[in-house]
Amino acid sequence: MTAGCTTLDWFDSSLLPEDVENPKRLPLISIDRIRDQLRRSVEFAFLDVREELEFSRAQPLFAVNMPLGRIETHAWRLLPRLSVPIALFDDAQGIAGRAAEQLEAIGYYDITVVDGGLEAWQRAGGEIFRDVGVPSKAFGEWLEAEAETPSLSAVELKNLLDTDEGLVLLDVRPFHEYQVMNIPGSICCPGAELVLRAGELAQTPDTLVVVNCAGRTRSLVGAQSLLNSSLFKRVHALRNGTIGWLLAGLELEHGAKRTAPAQLSSANHSRAQTAASRVATSVGVQFLSRSEASHWERESDKRSLFRFDVRSPEEHQASHAPGFFPAPGGQLVQATDEYVAVRGARILLGDDDGVRAAMTGSWLRQMGWPEVGVLTDGFADQLTPGPASPAPTPAPTKVPSLTPAQLDDRLRARTAVVVDLTSSPEYERGHIPGAWFAIRSRLEQSVSELPREGELVLTSPDGLIAAFAQPEFENLSGRAVAALSGGSEAWSAAGLPLETGLTHLAVPAEDVYKRPYEGVDNAQAAMQDYIDWELGLVEQIRADGTACYNVLNPRGR
Repeated sequence: MTAGCTTLDWFDSSLLPEDVENPKRLPLISIDRIRDQLRRSVEFAFLDVREELEFSRAQPLFAVNMPLGRIETHAWRLLPRLSVPIALFDDAQGIAGRAAEQLEAIGYYDITVVDGGLEAWQRAGGEIFRDVGVPSKAFGEWLEAEAETPSLSAVELKNLLDTDEGLVLLDVRPFHEYQVMNIPGSICCPGAELVLRAGELAQTPDTLVVVNCAGRTRSLVGAQSLLNSSLFKRVHALRNGTIGWLLAGLELEHGAKRTAPAQLSSANHSRAQTAASRVATSVGVQFLSRSEASHWERESDKRSLFRFDVRSPEEHQASHAPGFFPAPGGQLVQATDEYVAVRGARILLGDDDGVRAAMTGSWLRQMGWPEVGVLTDGFADQLTPGPASPAPTPAPTKVPSLTPAQLDDRLRARTAVVVDLTSSPEYERGHIPGAWFAIRSRLEQSVSELPREGELVLTSPDGLIAAFAQPEFENLSGRAVAALSGGSEAWSAAGLPLETGLTHLAVPAEDVYKRPYEGVDNAQAAMQDYIDWELGLVEQIRADGTACYNVLNPRGR
């Protein structure tokens, strides 16, 4: 079943934003036009420029969060085509206009502002969602409803673990998440690796395989991956993941190191390749030769193109394919909006043998991405030793700056006030002693709370955001403002001290959303509320009407 979208050619220039209601520099786009473009999968970027915490409380379904204070570090990776149409969304605070200026300064030029922001969206009857990564999580719930993905409760799984010695329990989260907490006996096998590696752990097609994650999405997608592959007959998701396990009063394990085998038998490998190719073909993934992929690349000035290496992080660290950004397949499906900010864009996937790319592509197609390609021959001889260079970022104009040693001297002389523009969790983990935490989108409030005397010195992790923010701070404060060259990383590299904690807050630390499914200190009420929210997403999707989910149903209903 397809969720509420219509089909047309995937790039139609007649559907680009046109309704300019404001004759001034920034045109407005109506709510109705945005919803129409979402339904039609027109290529455009729908960006919510509020802080993540605000965004997590209320947002349109397909708005991608790009906080104003992170635009310069995120835009070129998430918006690879400078001519892409961009619609900016806020809560009528005026930060969309500031975000437009920042985007224009680094090369984007087809920019509109959503008329009326969040309040207008609600008045127009638009559905409001909360949390983060919602398009992917909503798809997981839609998938379960459509494909009837089988699942077990935590208590049922515990009973089986106590009695069924042949059961294989696979945790599909990345290894660093798995190590924080896992269900005793589980083996780490991240989502895109399942079809490739499960055959080395489940010895027969009749082996009972249970898939879990922290909550629901990756469990459901992982279990359905194995079912779609037809490699195993008895596959279940763990209902509500480690959250469900904790809510059932059961103990978790910490620091486990069990992982799926790296080496594959030729027979299992061949079966996985055949299965993945069949699944991907059935949902319209395109298998592209190098010359066909080159055609997509040549058209990247007209169609946004994202290229991803879906292998494991360890493999990417060892070798990379030039031009392909690392995005482990399971995480690309779980949090697609963290990797792709352009609706209707083309996505090209690669790995070393096609299994992980094909399975990842199959899910992106079912989630509504119109053109998904997989390199037929994988990376082959394209791999280069070592990881890829970081994604390019724009260069700020030259601004007054200080070296770490110069800043240290001024702090000792008490002639400087440091302002840290990092995220609040990073600030809490460690910052320059005496530095004030500030949020760029709340610039006026931040400046008003700072000490009145002394030169302002801006810092950020690598110094880039600090340099971009320098003119804003100088204009608003009327004081001398410098940026720390190399940022806080250069300060640490120079062997200078850090302090921890939320020690000096120019504004409240209300920028980052704390996920109720990460870490070990979450309240049970918060975890239960999160599960209840996920379970209600199917009805919200139906009410919203802009999703283009189209689930492959192996049961043939």
